[in-house]
Amino acid sequence: MQDAVLLGVLLAAIAIGFGLGFRYAHRRAQRPSRAPGLSREYFVGLNYLLNEQPDEAIKTFIHALDVNSETVETHIALGKLFRSRGEADKAVGIHQNLLARPALSTTTNEIVQLELARDFIALGVHDRAQRLLRALLEHSSQEDLRLEAKRLLIDLLEREKEWQDALEIVQPLMKQQPAMRRPASHWLCELAQQEIDQSSRALARKHLKKALQLDERCVRATLMLADLDMDNGQYAKAIERLSHIPQQDIAHIPTMLPALQRAYARHDDLAGLETHLYQLLGEAPYTSVIVALGALVHQRDGVDSAIERTGEWLAEAPSLGGLDYLVDLYLESERLMGKETPDTRLMLLKHHTKALMGGRPRQRCRRCGFSSDSLAWQCPSCRRWGTIKPITGVEGE
Repeated sequence: MQDAVLLGVLLAAIAIGFGLGFRYAHRRAQRPSRAPGLSREYFVGLNYLLNEQPDEAIKTFIHALDVNSETVETHIALGKLFRSRGEADKAVGIHQNLLARPALSTTTNEIVQLELARDFIALGVHDRAQRLLRALLEHSSQEDLRLEAKRLLIDLLEREKEWQDALEIVQPLMKQQPAMRRPASHWLCELAQQEIDQSSRALARKHLKKALQLDERCVRATLMLADLDMDNGQYAKAIERLSHIPQQDIAHIPTMLPALQRAYARHDDLAGLETHLYQLLGEAPYTSVIVALGALVHQRDGVDSAIERTGEWLAEAPSLGGLDYLVDLYLESERLMGKETPDTRLMLLKHHTKALMGGRPRQRCRRCGFSSDSLAWQCPSCRRWGTIKPITGVEGE
């Protein structure tokens, strides 16, 4: 890290040296009688740099470099260097010093304001950053700068959970940036959850339908609509909604299973649930589907039938969780046969499967690899929406 900092300062020093050299060359052309040369502060700064004192070096370089049209970019670069080092307060000082100079052009002034907004975001001073960004959106005529200001403001509003404001800003960008549809659909889900908490279910349903219009693969919106259907006693409609989730994202079959089982149970249609689970098993033989089917067979035909069928399914799609469930079935079979002491081999196997499953995460972000036990619709690490999904496979679920 220190080497990277020194390299950055060295590059800044070279830029400053070039700027100073150019300035003195220009002055020499105008006044040949004056002795040329770089300022004393520049060499003092280099001395600090060679002695591995980057903070003192940067301070000296800033003092040596007057603010003018030829050096403003170097000041901005130094501010970025401070911010990248986690010293955003020093970056604020540099950028505010630039804004205090009346000689800056309008274009440069707006660029510095954008950098200052980034500084405030890094410091966590979100209200001041938001004011700067909104002012840029209102007054700037630079399209590229306005677009970057919108991106920063959207990110800031998302952090502040100001979902409606974020939606209003992102709406004009949808055609140019279709990738924004996914986060916008989740913001609508967040608004819907707020409406549900306030018993405004009709408005919540409106938000969720709009979320699906923005992103037809939004599993979260489908799940929430199915829950609203069940709250209204519309269990068949909820089942119909949930049946679309494998087409939206097959990896979320384990996520939808509890809602699907609840809908069929309330609809008093266990036969329909079994048919549905067999269909899911053909699409994706996940452990959770196998266990759910095994439980239905167990309930209807007894433990021995459940052992036989579960063993057949696991032969096609082996998994640690499925094996753990199969061991439980064998142990129950022994109890029903009147064995007072469980088979030690089964108990040992149960101990190992439990130990191997213990502490393993159930969910993982498909973008950055962040793992957790519970589902989060926004990854806490990379902050992408809809990238955390159940872990499946031999060690999954």
